[in-house]
Amino acid sequence: MRTYELLSIIKPNIDSEEYDKLVAKIEETITSLEGKVLSTDKMGRKKLSYDIQNFRDGYFAVQTFEMEPNQVEKFVRQLRLNENVLRTMLLEASAVKA
Repeated sequence: MRTYELLSIIKPNIDSEEYDKLVAKIEETITSLEGKVLSTDKMGRKKLSYDIQNFRDGYFAVQTFEMEPNQVEKFVRQLRLNENVLRTMLLEASAVKA
């Protein structure tokens, strides 16, 4: 298994309860693909550097998890299907620490 770090920017027009549910759903997706969530940091609502889909801010969440490399493509595909996720950035954590 490899360690990954996911930064998600979520649409700001949802309330905080839906934000929590969406972060929990991302964690659920990780575990359903035989991954293991190591940590989750809900950073809250922040201003964006530039507009994304006409939004000036968004909810940020950073999750660190372990997953087999062959499952990552399925995970990214499921993230893209969620209409409340504006943008994601997935990095291999070992590459970040090096």
